[in-house]
Amino acid sequence: MLLKSLNIISLQDKNIFSNSIYVSFFGFLIIIFFLIFGRRLKLAVQLERFGLPIAVISGILGISIGPFGAIHFLPKETINVWSNFPTPLLSLVFATLMMGRPIPNISGLVKPIFNQFLLALSLGFGQFFVGGLVVKYFLPPTMDTNPLMGCLIEVGFEGGHGAASIIGESFNRLGFPNGLDLGLAMATMGLLSSSLLGSIFIFLGRTFGISDTEEISEKKDNQKENTKIGIFADLRILIINLGFSGLAISFGVLLLKFLKYISNPFGDFSREIIFSLPVFPFILIGSLFIRYILEKTKNTEFISNILQREIGILSTDLLIFSAMASLDISIVFENWKIILVFTIFGLLWNLICIAYFAYFIFDDYWFEKSLIEFGNSTGVVASGLLLLRLADPKNISRTLPIFTSKQLFAQLILSGGFFTVLAPLMIAKIGIDYWTEICAVITFVILLIAYIFNKGELKKSLK
Repeated sequence: MLLKSLNIISLQDKNIFSNSIYVSFFGFLIIIFFLIFGRRLKLAVQLERFGLPIAVISGILGISIGPFGAIHFLPKETINVWSNFPTPLLSLVFATLMMGRPIPNISGLVKPIFNQFLLALSLGFGQFFVGGLVVKYFLPPTMDTNPLMGCLIEVGFEGGHGAASIIGESFNRLGFPNGLDLGLAMATMGLLSSSLLGSIFIFLGRTFGISDTEEISEKKDNQKENTKIGIFADLRILIINLGFSGLAISFGVLLLKFLKYISNPFGDFSREIIFSLPVFPFILIGSLFIRYILEKTKNTEFISNILQREIGILSTDLLIFSAMASLDISIVFENWKIILVFTIFGLLWNLICIAYFAYFIFDDYWFEKSLIEFGNSTGVVASGLLLLRLADPKNISRTLPIFTSKQLFAQLILSGGFFTVLAPLMIAKIGIDYWTEICAVITFVILLIAYIFNKGELKKSLK
């Protein structure tokens, strides 16, 4: 009887699990439907023109009808499934980042790429610096603080949900079990801040004529939409393009596995860093590598630039929705003071640093270059691409090739790269004080390099 009852319970558990899987994917398909066809609605198009993306609206709706929201329509099992989606979706974003556009000719773009790279570095290391200051001086003494909290701004803002999930394992090993939940909460706050503040910036930019780019006419929009529909109708082209994206992801996964395989002679500390690295930077390398081979062999006709872009856009929208919808509001409420303080100081640093580069360093299209980096440094690369798409849909500013070229180097260092993984290990070894001082020196050296490198333009702007 006991065995029979255990079998019945296990079968019920399996049925509950399978039903939750079906419900989750059915709900996700509904969201995909709304994200794709919602763009055909006049209201959605008008909202996006004002800078409010439909993905953010869907995410807010997902929070409200989730198990932690006001309506409790979606079961917790559904959210548990959706919480696993940001990492594969972000992988798809990186796979299409270089694949869907020609390798940029950096002739004449070396200086803009270098300036964008310096901005990314100053933002990332500055977030470590500010995070250390918050832990030391701005959190109430009554709070149960952990020195590893100094990583939360960079891990959540720059790294996002994928990096937070991976670095969360390091947090747990180093005696900070709440680090995963706080990192994911910071990543969601970053996405919300990036989307909402970015929307406000775009609205202000259009209202006051700050942006130098022109809007697309409705006639051209309709022509492009018809082209997209024709491409999507060809299932063969869709499968080929998804296959190439999958190939870039496979390349990144294999490259990371190869690094782990040959890591034995490097020592325990180096092996721990390698085993904590996320796959996203390697996927970006794979995307560039495949595009380079296709261009050299003159086989780029297999790749649809428009379709690759649309796959990336849809992945970005789904990433934003799933990350917001799977947020456990109870964790945010339990730690709301910590999350709020880190969010405020992280946003303040981002705005101050970007304002410095926008006013003194960037010589043209400073709004678009600053906007995409604000999105990237607050809500990961997908958010930056979304904001740029809304602000400069025709890529008049040529910010996209500058950003993608910069990302090849910056992604290996920050945003889930080497220093993101190194930070908690270094704090555990040398302490939060030394780590904060190191990041402060690196940050201000980068700002000084940017000043010296652009001294001529700085003098012109001050005249």
